[in-house]
Amino acid sequence: MRDVTVRALEPGDWPLLERLFGANGACGGCWCMHWRVAKGGKAWDAVKGAPNRAAMKRLVGDGAVHAVLALADETPVGWCSFGPKPDFPRLAKSRMARNSTRPDAWAVACFFVARGWRKRGVGRRLLDAAGAVAFARGASVLEGYPVAPKGAGRMPDPFAWTGTIRLFEAAGFRAQAVPDGARPIYLRTPGQPGILTTDGCGTAPIHGEAAGLAVRRGRRRSPGTRRRSRPRRRGGLA
Repeated sequence: MRDVTVRALEPGDWPLLERLFGANGACGGCWCMHWRVAKGGKAWDAVKGAPNRAAMKRLVGDGAVHAVLALADETPVGWCSFGPKPDFPRLAKSRMARNSTRPDAWAVACFFVARGWRKRGVGRRLLDAAGAVAFARGASVLEGYPVAPKGAGRMPDPFAWTGTIRLFEAAGFRAQAVPDGARPIYLRTPGQPGILTTDGCGTAPIHGEAAGLAVRRGRRRSPGTRRRSRPRRRGGLA
């Protein structure tokens, strides 16, 4: 049984991020630059891979990226990037955020959880820690753009990189009113319950920049009780 801690990204963390994202840059050479590059189409195609990698490495080293990392011992297993909307110029042009009514909000831009650690609560811990760090750094409201599976199916991992409705609702976010058929937008403020900022729920305290959440696999069972078997699930975000 391994503990997972979640903490704020530091300028010296590039080797951990590179290890987590792997040769594919998390997905398709993105390196979490999708919202940071102002234009899509051919402009985006031109920077996939090595240019995105170099750009993110520079941003991390300069301390210009707001993010949290999940670590199992010394192994990186998860990432959540967030920040003021000007950090993500492409987001302002996207259909996903066109119905936002809060230009002052900090955006939850991206999640990445390593294979083998999905569906184990890491996504929730990342979102909790992202909120705690964002509010400690001056955010007044946090905004997310989750997806929901169609019908009863599970959302394929590559399409869940902005999080799921279930994840955001579990973390205390509330839906903003949007037109029918529009992409959901979820908001939360520092006063709303849900973000784990104190002892409890199996976590360590979060104190501003020293945010660190401990995640333990499984739950404690009363003495003498037996573990119930469950159907095995494949993949997923959180």
